[in-house]
Amino acid sequence: MKLEILKLLARNARFTTEEIATMLDKDIAEVETAIKELEKDGLLRGYKALIDWDKLDGAYVSAIIELKVVPTAGLGFEDVAKKIMKYNEVESVYLMSGVYDLNVVVKGKTLQDIAKFVAKELATIDSVTSTSTHFVMRRYKEMDVELLSSNEDDRGQIWI
Repeated sequence: MKLEILKLLARNARFTTEEIATMLDKDIAEVETAIKELEKDGLLRGYKALIDWDKLDGAYVSAIIELKVVPTAGLGFEDVAKKIMKYNEVESVYLMSGVYDLNVVVKGKTLQDIAKFVAKELATIDSVTSTSTHFVMRRYKEMDVELLSSNEDDRGQIWI
């Protein structure tokens, strides 16, 4: 039942305990207990609203930063990731396989703000050997939610 609860809350964190109990054909008290256990065990880490920031002109810009890192003895990539996580600009940090080591998703008010953050904060961390910045131009789907609000053709106009 706990996995089913997690799947439902991942789809919509606003489902009430009563709604979840109805969908799973379970008792409300049973669902409440399961949710409390999921929170206590750290499987359910929080509840967030998914906002389509693109609808607010100039609300913020986001970028994906690829970092190559030289891991430190005994800690690996953990110490670098922990340092990066503390910045307010950072939304997510992932350890990756492949060409680069860490994937960092950041936000800022402007492209320049992100560029300054990368140059002054991320690139200056001792273990970081290189960075590659990719600005997000448009979000189509995030956390299993489609963000396109219409079926408009978004390829642009061709001038002849």
